[in-house]
Amino acid sequence: MKKSLSIILVLAIQMNLHGWIAFAKDSPTFVPGEILVGFRKETSQTVRRNSYQRAGGINEETLGKSGISRIKLKPDTTVNEAINTLLADPRVEFAEPNYIQKAYLLPNDPSFSQHWGLRNTGQSIGQPNGPDSPTSTNNPGIAGKDMGLESAWNYTTNCNSTIIAVIDTGVNYNHQDLAANMWNGGVTYPKHGFDFVGNDSDPMDLNGHGTHVAGTIGAVGNNSLGGTGVCWTARIMAIRVLDATGSGPTSNIIQGIDFAVAQGAKVINMSLGGSQYSAAQFTAINNARTSGVMVVAAAGNDGENVDASATPISYPCGYNLDNVVCVAALDQAFQLASFSNYGSTSVDIGAPGVNILSTWPGAQSTIIDSLTSGWSGNSSTSTGWGYKNLNFGSPVACLVNPTAYNRSSARYVNSTDDRFWKSFSLSGASSAVLEFSLMYDLELDYDFWGLYVRNGSGDPIPSGTLIDAVTGTTSGYRIPQSYDLTSFVGANTTVGFLLLSDNSNTDFGVNISSFSFTTLTLNNTTYNVIPGTSMAAPHVAGLAGMLFSYNPNFTYSDAIDAIKSGGTSVPSLVGKSTSGKASNAHGSLTYIAPPKGLSVTFP
Repeated sequence: MKKSLSIILVLAIQMNLHGWIAFAKDSPTFVPGEILVGFRKETSQTVRRNSYQRAGGINEETLGKSGISRIKLKPDTTVNEAINTLLADPRVEFAEPNYIQKAYLLPNDPSFSQHWGLRNTGQSIGQPNGPDSPTSTNNPGIAGKDMGLESAWNYTTNCNSTIIAVIDTGVNYNHQDLAANMWNGGVTYPKHGFDFVGNDSDPMDLNGHGTHVAGTIGAVGNNSLGGTGVCWTARIMAIRVLDATGSGPTSNIIQGIDFAVAQGAKVINMSLGGSQYSAAQFTAINNARTSGVMVVAAAGNDGENVDASATPISYPCGYNLDNVVCVAALDQAFQLASFSNYGSTSVDIGAPGVNILSTWPGAQSTIIDSLTSGWSGNSSTSTGWGYKNLNFGSPVACLVNPTAYNRSSARYVNSTDDRFWKSFSLSGASSAVLEFSLMYDLELDYDFWGLYVRNGSGDPIPSGTLIDAVTGTTSGYRIPQSYDLTSFVGANTTVGFLLLSDNSNTDFGVNISSFSFTTLTLNNTTYNVIPGTSMAAPHVAGLAGMLFSYNPNFTYSDAIDAIKSGGTSVPSLVGKSTSGKASNAHGSLTYIAPPKGLSVTFP
């Protein structure tokens, strides 16, 4: 008899579906020795009895107005055997186990209601105790637009058999919502990972970013504290490759990837990136691929189509490696976030990435200097450092050299050694980042601006440490500067600026604006709400951890297939990602891949 390919495929899928009832890991439990059967309405009681008795049933109970039959089975008849026999009867509409259902698991963590990405009730997201303010776009969101964790947690909340590495700014491994879920590095790595910034075994987070990422993956669930992660229990490996400013060289990142692979990580989260292709980083991620490791990467926050030839691609998302999943950010209405990068070939899936509540390493404070008084000078000329308001759309207070600076005619003079410095109290801080904007026009290679820092008061030049020096021009642009000054934290941290010139030729000079310190004081109780594709990626990394723990035989290809195929279609991602979908934990956990390798013979 000639059989069509479509019939064979349907039969194969039916066999696959029937098989999972008895054999899938942690399958839904059902009442042993019972089945539920729906007979066609015209079927007489006598015919019904003959039908279920042939299937091994011994008695029938009709359930109310529905007319559904609950059949008790003989002790030697399995549920699968009875169902298969009844499904072959044309008078039977359906036959199934008498499944045991239960209330969906929800954690008792007090801030769980603020995790819209895990359970969206249309809530407004506020700020618990962190330094940042939630955005107002689609806040509140739309109920039901989330990752489907409420039903997924009914299958599993445990990712403990999978090591998930967070390659980032480090992790506050002492945080009340993370300590129990940190990777056990034994006596060699007692602080749960490694620090490639300081080249030591203490990957403490002095920025905040990495701790936030770690909390989304695996903040301890159901511990009556703070919030919860995608995984209630987890093994999070902390790998610090970025400093307190949130930046670091590719060499650090490569070492971090190699460390994660060597120490048994199955998933690596990389909520970082840049626009430059790195053959060295590609090699490291490809080596992770050959070891079966999945890499989850943030798409980037430029709001750009990263597939467009005129736009720099964001890496590591842009690497053509099948173990890399690139994640875009969605807001509370499951719309592509305005800041999120996208791309039909480079970006794979979306995940919650706006107003994300998670763990934070401590309390932050900001010290702003008005740049109008209090600085001390030691000028070798009459045109040294001073204060001035400059119009950048509106008046902005600046430190300038020369004092007549206007970037059109005023110039510093030859043979200058002009210094300006001020002391700040950073006592008690665990880390400190100095930020300001810098504009300069200097004789290239002969005249220089320098930043010096020292512990203690007084002129830091040259007794302090030279942090940075520049020559040339910014062509009229104010360039943001950021410096990790953690090693100089103290009661008197003195910052000094130097303009040094030779005895020939000059240019317009230097101006400094928007001067501030951001300090972090570690504690174990702070949480913060921030946006970014960096916040979207760990939702997918946590889901990957669930999949590998729930299905231990999964390869990274299996996990990626389940994540993409089991996702929820989102119109704003269609044509802007490879899947057109948002991640959905329940859909991925229950996804059954269609059969492969079928051969059909026609007589």
